[in-house]
Amino acid sequence: MTKSVALSRRGLLVAGGAALLATPFLGKGALAATTLRYGHMHTPASIAGAQAEWFAAAVKEKTGGEIDIQIFPNSQLGKLQELAEAVSTGTIAFSHNTAGAIGSLHAPFAAFDTPYLYRDVDHLMKVVDAKSPVMEELNKGLVDASGTRALYAFYFGTRNLTADREVKKPADLAGVKIRSIPFPIYMATVEGLGAVSVPVDWSEVPTALATGVVNGQENPMNVLVSAKLYEVQSHVMLTGHITAAQVVMMNHDVWQGFSDAHKEAVAAAASETRDKASAQMLAAEKTDLEALRGHGMKVVDAGTGLDLEAFKASVKARVSKEFDSKWGDLYAKIAAIA
Repeated sequence: MTKSVALSRRGLLVAGGAALLATPFLGKGALAATTLRYGHMHTPASIAGAQAEWFAAAVKEKTGGEIDIQIFPNSQLGKLQELAEAVSTGTIAFSHNTAGAIGSLHAPFAAFDTPYLYRDVDHLMKVVDAKSPVMEELNKGLVDASGTRALYAFYFGTRNLTADREVKKPADLAGVKIRSIPFPIYMATVEGLGAVSVPVDWSEVPTALATGVVNGQENPMNVLVSAKLYEVQSHVMLTGHITAAQVVMMNHDVWQGFSDAHKEAVAAAASETRDKASAQMLAAEKTDLEALRGHGMKVVDAGTGLDLEAFKASVKARVSKEFDSKWGDLYAKIAAIA
């Protein structure tokens, strides 16, 4: 975490955290309703956006209305980096974000979004479970570094490449500008795919694609459908390069201020929401690709000439060059989770 973030967090706590809540947080044993803010970047129509609403409803029900979480979608409260820092400073209580973005607060967290890292979705979800040894280790580091904690993680989908042209191998992307999430692990991944990485915040992606600032991007299928990216992209390439979870993070001081009963209720709501969101995302993946076809997108896969092994080799070589020396031990721990 940067020094400026740490200072702003301390300053906010000294000031009483007034910006954190819509109504004052009353601490342990509070009887009056407490209102907390949850900001994120997704549309309410997406599964990622919907799960925030499910979580808020579950918390309200399980606390008898004593904790009320207000949801602010569509980057209303900030962009990716700003949302992560807002949870750290206490400006908001909750957000969900990519592991790479959370890595801006505690660098090893970004390792969760390393391409071609997991054996399958089940392996991913075991690794990012709040009680897994890897997540417990990184969560402690996250709390110490930034004053935030990972509450739960849900399956976000497998990321694939889209572009305004057909792409079958890394060489086809030479000189082509592909949007990257503006954090190192994603920029390296896009470069590994063979393209020129152009970091663009999600809130600006549709405009960047429509105006030709970038020629393509990469995201899970559900994002392509819910954000209507088929309107500005003609081809989807099934590179399957990152199997990812979104991590719901919260301000650690808010968590510590909960009564034991409230902690149990929030944890139960988190577990319930994680399972529901992950199941719905898995189910959606079976229909989202056909929806994209129905909207006119051309699908490029192994059957139509996609050289998946070439993409894997290129991406792994690029990412290994930068990150193996940093996170090699962590990768081994992830691989060891059965």
